Amino acid sequence: MSHCCVTASRFRWLLIPSVRVLSVALTLGMASILQADVKLPNVFSDNMVLQRDRPLPVWGTASPEEEVTVKLGDKSATTKAGADGKWKVELPAMPANAQPQTMTVAGKNKLEVKDVLIGEVWVCSGQSNMSYAVASVDNYKKEVDSAKFPEIRLFLIPNVQQAQPAADVNAKWVPCSPQTVGGFAAPGFFFGRELHNQLKVPVGLIANAWGGRRIEPFTTPEGVKAVPALAGKPQNELGIIYNGMFAPIVPYAVRGAVWYQGEANCSEAMLYTDRMRALAASWRQAWSNPEMPLYYVQLAPFNYRPANMLPEFWEAQTAALAIPHTGMAVITDIGNFHNIHPGNKQDVGKRLARWALNRTYGKKDVVPSGPLFKSAKADGDKVRVEFAYAEGLKSRNGQPLTEFEIAGADDKYVPAKATIEGNTVVVTAEAVKEPKHVRLGWRPNANPNLVNGEGLPTGSFRSKDWKGATGE
Repeated sequence: MSHCCVTASRFRWLLIPSVRVLSVALTLGMASILQADVKLPNVFSDNMVLQRDRPLPVWGTASPEEEVTVKLGDKSATTKAGADGKWKVELPAMPANAQPQTMTVAGKNKLEVKDVLIGEVWVCSGQSNMSYAVASVDNYKKEVDSAKFPEIRLFLIPNVQQAQPAADVNAKWVPCSPQTVGGFAAPGFFFGRELHNQLKVPVGLIANAWGGRRIEPFTTPEGVKAVPALAGKPQNELGIIYNGMFAPIVPYAVRGAVWYQGEANCSEAMLYTDRMRALAASWRQAWSNPEMPLYYVQLAPFNYRPANMLPEFWEAQTAALAIPHTGMAVITDIGNFHNIHPGNKQDVGKRLARWALNRTYGKKDVVPSGPLFKSAKADGDKVRVEFAYAEGLKSRNGQPLTEFEIAGADDKYVPAKATIEGNTVVVTAEAVKEPKHVRLGWRPNANPNLVNGEGLPTGSFRSKDWKGATGE
């Protein structure tokens, strides 16, 4: 036998055990797939809140063709896992229930999800002003120490971005307490706390915000396609946050979403309105709910440069109120000109909750917004301005109204005197004998003192070529 043949022969004998080991490993791997335990994604964990009055999708994995039964109270649903081991059922809609229940999921094995409540579930997303922790807000110690709300449940998703939709997230539901609330998204928490106090039902809050990020990563390609105006526009990192932090929880039943973002897109002016349309379309398509509420926060005053950038962005955010089932919280009065992250997140949450209470929950006695510009009519040497949500117009501090300016045909604006007449404001300036246009708070550190009877601030505006909406 030649040396070559001996060497080859030895290699064959060396390879055969490896092949046998590989074969055994593959066999065991296939067996584990074929005999997989029933499993749930982490969004179905102890302490969760399920959405009331909505069909409840429940999904997971099991052995292929394995029969799976999900039961909660006296409701149950049964299905078989597909060839890929995936299964999904839908429990019928149930009313709010603050009594802890156990959901069982049974196949060849049995899972129990304990301390399940039924109430209102909201997604809380955006960039750093949404992820801003409760432990960092104004009066944080008081807020954390008093956060004893066992019927508010928190689900905080860590930052993950993916090129493709992820199957799960590394998170779990926890009851709200001084020990669990500190790191949670503050605007979302204060929004949920207000809903809980007003509606008297359990509230579940899912936080999936990421600081410093643009709107596009939260948006899906399908959402962009739904907005023809975005065709050909750049889409930076489209969908990668959605894939990592939204896809794993879809279609977990939720009522709606709150959104605080825009700093990273602030230079885009009116393009942002279309990006908001795409965001709304993305989430509404994902949850198969074309009327899914989306309430968002207008950016706070801050020393952005150039000076017209933030006011123009405010206009774009106000224009997004034309998207059905949206609402915008104006916070010009609670910003910090020197800090892009103002510490008063309590009022941010409360103002978001006003929109939800009025529009989603039908509480018409709750005023959803401060005054928002509707129209301006020049009459001789004055301009009369009409607002939505204007009942009880007044000065917040009892001083003359501030931040109003008017201009003639030359578009040269000068400070103006503004007087409340009923639900309108009349604006004049001695230097402008024939005014044509009016604006309010048209600078990045604006803080107008015009409020309505609820003390809610007026949104900045310019009457010339105004593209904003009111959401009425």
